[in-house]
Amino acid sequence: MAFDPFAEEPRETLNGHQIGQDLSMLSIDEIDERVAMLEREIARLREARGDKENSRAAASAFFKLGQ
Repeated sequence: MAFDPFAEEPRETLNGHQIGQDLSMLSIDEIDERVAMLEREIARLREARGDKENSRAAASAFFKLGQ
């Protein structure tokens, strides 16, 4: 079997995004999908942060009342 330099190499499919990875081989649609995925993850992180802030504030208020 001869080597064909023009044959397309199989592309590795990733299930997510790795920070700092090479984006040059991604299509515009793939980039858009990753942007949407990362925006959903940012929203999820902000929600978790808000929940933790609320828990901290509730605990702080509870313990200050006892003093």
